[in-house]
Amino acid sequence: MTYYLIAGERSGDLHGANLIRAIRQYDHKTDRPEATFRGYGGEQMEAAGALLVRHYREMAFMGFLEVVQNLGTIRRILRECQADLLAHRPDVLILIDYAGFNLRMARFAKKHGIRVFYYISPKVWAWNQKRALKIKANVDKLFTILPFETEFFAKYGYDVEYVGNPLLDALSEFHPKAGFWEETGLDDRPVVALLPGSRRQEITSILPTMLSVTRQFPDYQFVVGTVSNLPDSLYDSLLTDYPTVFRVSDAAYDLLHISTAALVTSGTATLETALLTIPQVVCYKTTGISYAIAKHLIAVPFISLVNLIENREIVIELIQSDLTPDRITAELRAILPGGTRRDAQLAGYIGVQKKMGRPGASERAGRLMVEELRKHKKAV
Repeated sequence: MTYYLIAGERSGDLHGANLIRAIRQYDHKTDRPEATFRGYGGEQMEAAGALLVRHYREMAFMGFLEVVQNLGTIRRILRECQADLLAHRPDVLILIDYAGFNLRMARFAKKHGIRVFYYISPKVWAWNQKRALKIKANVDKLFTILPFETEFFAKYGYDVEYVGNPLLDALSEFHPKAGFWEETGLDDRPVVALLPGSRRQEITSILPTMLSVTRQFPDYQFVVGTVSNLPDSLYDSLLTDYPTVFRVSDAAYDLLHISTAALVTSGTATLETALLTIPQVVCYKTTGISYAIAKHLIAVPFISLVNLIENREIVIELIQSDLTPDRITAELRAILPGGTRRDAQLAGYIGVQKKMGRPGASERAGRLMVEELRKHKKAV
């Protein structure tokens, strides 16, 4: 069968790649053509066997203002994607998170008679919750990855398929790199990880404030987790005044594995950090206009997945005006060894880890998708 996938950011690329591998396990009969994959994503999906039409780096805009400023580009890419979808007419369009773009693609595909699966639900529970009805109308099957999403969609009469979280798959396959500490050039002091995100806007807004506190902790060494889909020059300009701060590329798990604590930009990385049992301070900052709009629309009390899963404050969230050098210094000190909140945070992680369950989300999603498509083909 033929599959068209759309992932608009780095984490979606990872999950898309794992999903492709899982689908291949079940769609490989010798009496029909081999499964083929095409779509929008990144290096990891391409390595898994997808024919890449466009890289997600050209689509990763963060915040309401940034999206508005780039509407022309987004619309052009959307039209291009729609034309490519119709030119190839896959058996199914698989959408991975990236709500603004993908919900439009879902409506378009449904209108043109192409089946739509959504893997990793848009976070409609966070704002504009009635968009759940649009998902129900345009998505043939929704595969969710967070434990509270089943109950949320049930309120709108939508029976979704909870498959578990694919982060557990990635973590189960992680094996710490031997000699990573030495290769990075670190000395004997404990490490604090700085994970400023994977979008340009996140890094330029948040990393400078993270870096500003590093001199307050001479007994620790700081390492920035960089990403290869952004140019080194971006990090060079921000790290010029911090020659003692290290960096590693595309090695977030290895970095967290050797870290005593972390400063983490809100997003998937906050949950990864919790699953690796590393105390963290969650950081987030965007433009004033984007923040004002988001604050008006957000319908949940937290922004980090860690707190949302437990429905209480496990990790401190420093958002917008709270993201200051003084606040980061105080909150980081509180989660370092001997700090007032370290033990409580680590204890809170236990509940999160239990609710997340076991690995196998990618495999379950891939199997269910193939079964659903075969069932549909028999019915028509």
